[in-house]
Amino acid sequence: MSEFTATVNATEYPPHLKHKVIFETFDKLDAGQAMLLVNDHDPQPLHYQFQLERKGEFSWEYIERGPEWFRIRIGRVDK
Repeated sequence: MSEFTATVNATEYPPHLKHKVIFETFDKLDAGQAMLLVNDHDPQPLHYQFQLERKGEFSWEYIERGPEWFRIRIGRVDK
């Protein structure tokens, strides 16, 4: 069984849909589940958005931190 419930490769989406798809995917996770985010740059603005909109609901762990690819484990934590 995979460590991740879902994977979002942000490079596959146009810019105006990336955050929407990521948040929709995250919102489908149950507590204790995690998604994998793959991106071609460090998604710091997304991390800030998570801190504002999902404060206390998520964990953020870099699995790979560039320079070519960034892979982040975003987990849903118990509220």
